[in-house]
Amino acid sequence: MTAFTILLGGEVMPTARLLEQVAGTRVIAADSGMRHARALGLKPELWLGDFDSADFALQTEHSTVPRETHSTDKDATDGDLAITEALQRGASSIIMVGATGGQLDHVLCHAMMLQVLHRRDVHCWMTNGVEECYPLQACTLKGHADGTRVSIVPTSNIIGLTLNGVKWPLKNKMVPMGASLTLSNQSAGDVEITLKSGEGLIIVYPVQQ
Repeated sequence: MTAFTILLGGEVMPTARLLEQVAGTRVIAADSGMRHARALGLKPELWLGDFDSADFALQTEHSTVPRETHSTDKDATDGDLAITEALQRGASSIIMVGATGGQLDHVLCHAMMLQVLHRRDVHCWMTNGVEECYPLQACTLKGHADGTRVSIVPTSNIIGLTLNGVKWPLKNKMVPMGASLTLSNQSAGDVEITLKSGEGLIIVYPVQQ
């Protein structure tokens, strides 16, 4: 598996969990996302974007990183360009770091990108160190302390959703798009998620240890 970390311009908390997740990955920075490189101990192999939000000090500090400059009159975000480049370089796993906490339009677009990448069989998620977002799929969430907050946000009608290992389990439930039923559950051991059909996002707020 070829794992890439994409550094984006949102806020990031360099927790021990996040440092472990990005260790050993290849890295592409998108514009001001480069500001997270030092705190995470990462050396990007490429820095791309229109550089409208990367100040002079940041550009000076990372002057040796190869750059790919795009016009501000482009038809894709810097994050989208970085993900496309990672895929062209053989990425089979993508972590978007700093994908939240900025403009809502960009945050929502990043979340939808997770679902698109999942359909392409790319293992993907986004994180800022204190919250993690994954495309909804049958899976088991392991290694979280009891009481970890887990939410499922349906982006279509979800059919046959079953949740085990949580404070409020569900069995073969239909959850309509936009429903809040599956927000703010709590883990009680390994969280097992299965479903028959539908799309959505799994959002996890790990208990920091």
